Amino acid sequence: MKLNRPVPTITLAILISLAFIAGFAYSSLISPKNDLPKEFDSLVEVWNLLKSDYVNQSAVDAEALSQGSINGLLEALADPYTSYYPDYAEFYSYLEGSFEGIGATVTKENGHITIVSPIKGTPAERAGIKAGDIILEIDGESADDLSVTEAVLKIRGPKGTSVTLLIQHVGESEPVEIQIVRDAITQPSVYYESLPDDIGYIEITQFAGNTAADCQAALTDLLGNGSEALILDLRGNPGGFLDTVADIADEFLDNGIILYEATDSLEIIHDWTASPGGLAVNIPLAVLVDDSSASGSEVLAGALQDNERAAIIGNQTFGKGSVDSTYELQDGSALYLTTSRWLTPDKHAIEGYGITPDYVVEQSEEDTANGEDTQFNFAIDYLKSQMQP
Repeated sequence: MKLNRPVPTITLAILISLAFIAGFAYSSLISPKNDLPKEFDSLVEVWNLLKSDYVNQSAVDAEALSQGSINGLLEALADPYTSYYPDYAEFYSYLEGSFEGIGATVTKENGHITIVSPIKGTPAERAGIKAGDIILEIDGESADDLSVTEAVLKIRGPKGTSVTLLIQHVGESEPVEIQIVRDAITQPSVYYESLPDDIGYIEITQFAGNTAADCQAALTDLLGNGSEALILDLRGNPGGFLDTVADIADEFLDNGIILYEATDSLEIIHDWTASPGGLAVNIPLAVLVDDSSASGSEVLAGALQDNERAAIIGNQTFGKGSVDSTYELQDGSALYLTTSRWLTPDKHAIEGYGITPDYVVEQSEEDTANGEDTQFNFAIDYLKSQMQP
């Protein structure tokens, strides 16, 4: 699919595997060249007084204080997604599928560092970390006063080292302490297989740089080997590159709107449309989602739902519908900034709401413990009802 303009935007999937710290060049923050409003005059005064009169001059570290300043600026926005990263290139590297850490995505929700999703097959998943779990402490230190970036910095670390987290599991009254050994995490973003009854299955774990090509290859293989219906599994998918999401949507849509970009007051700024053709525009399609399907996976599910292209099956999704653009700064760092909102083709806001499935199917803990995937089984039955006899 050819998009109408280059899309530098990525969805938030802050992995605990990366060294994200809030740094900023203080000289650029207070430089007159930046035409700062007069309200920032006090910041300059404080810096000058610290430099001239503070008793412990060894503590007047320009770099450390600048990091504190940028932290304060971003925290004052009360936006859990807007963040600063010291290394633009490193920020993108996790989407290429290789990194070190425990393997989870996090956000800040109701004042708590909260798990969006553990990544499949990682130390976080093996340790029993689940979507919605709250991180109360990191190595004995309260996590509530930390920004997402600060929490990530404290949790990540080299392969073979360990971190101790105090976790409040969803639905449990008492927190538990879990020690997790960090590891090198390498994961493909697309898994697929042929199922009985001529049904194909594709799982997308995130929308990385190569995910669209991998999904196209999976579709080609499945359809070439006789699949007459498809399950697209987006459960636990925290998002990724927008152009990847749009390219995948275009394989299932022959025309129509994929998504809208809008202001905070929901005024339309831009739209993305499907181009004619696609590998799977007519085949019966079921899409699986859950409460940790976020951002790009919600955009894709919403596009397929509103275009009446697929049945959405599972639980209400996470509700992350903000457009976050990445700006590379002069020193090679990056600002990840919320700039607008996503709307589905029917102009439903995703932020704070998520996608409501066409068929709400709960996956109970008992089902999981018994190795039964109720949502998957429902999708199989649904597709059989849609296939030609």
